[in-house]
Amino acid sequence: MLAATAVVAMSASFTSCGDSHKSASLKNSVDSASYAIGISTGAGYRENLKTLPGGKANIDDLIAGFIQAIKGDSAVMKMSPREAQQYLQTYFVEAQAREAQENKEAGEKFLAENKTKEGVITTESGLQYKVEKEGTGAKPTEKDKVKVHYTGTLLDGTKFDSSIDRGEPAVFGVGQVIKGWTEGLQIMPVGSKYIFWIPSELAYGAHGAGQDIKPNSVLKFEVELLEIVKDDKAAK
Repeated sequence: MLAATAVVAMSASFTSCGDSHKSASLKNSVDSASYAIGISTGAGYRENLKTLPGGKANIDDLIAGFIQAIKGDSAVMKMSPREAQQYLQTYFVEAQAREAQENKEAGEKFLAENKTKEGVITTESGLQYKVEKEGTGAKPTEKDKVKVHYTGTLLDGTKFDSSIDRGEPAVFGVGQVIKGWTEGLQIMPVGSKYIFWIPSELAYGAHGAGQDIKPNSVLKFEVELLEIVKDDKAAK
């Protein structure tokens, strides 16, 4: 993951080529191909500069490094390509560690405050939930399959997944999902709507998941348990 992040960050330097202060000549097909490479690459990686950890990227230094490297001007380069790779690897490892610690502290603070709010129940594991609507059906077990509608968000409100947006309920095994889901679903009678706040250790932990769910993230899910699905019904 870190290696991929470093590659993305390094590739983002191509963006500066598309923003060159010089006008493109395009006198022949090679010129046009060169320009097309710059435009294509720049368009593909432009957004990555916005996610550089630690602050806003210094575009002037980025352009300087790119030009020196692509021209092979080692006399003025302040780092060799090897040193640059090593620096980036260390930089992103340290940045990820800082982000993980910040997320951990923010999550702990949120959960400590949230558990004091009216209607919020905290289980022994640390899972927090609130009943929006209490159903009257059976409660699933860890061996059951269920059909649910849900929306998952981060604490800042960023939505990262939603069966409602997809227009189709999700069907899965109660024991085949993150720990917070497995525990929470077994609390819900069919027909219920709950809100779950899942501590990172019951979700994706220190690794996170994908681009949106960062390490040590507390997750919020709004869940409606529609039914317990029998095997013959799930196969249809």
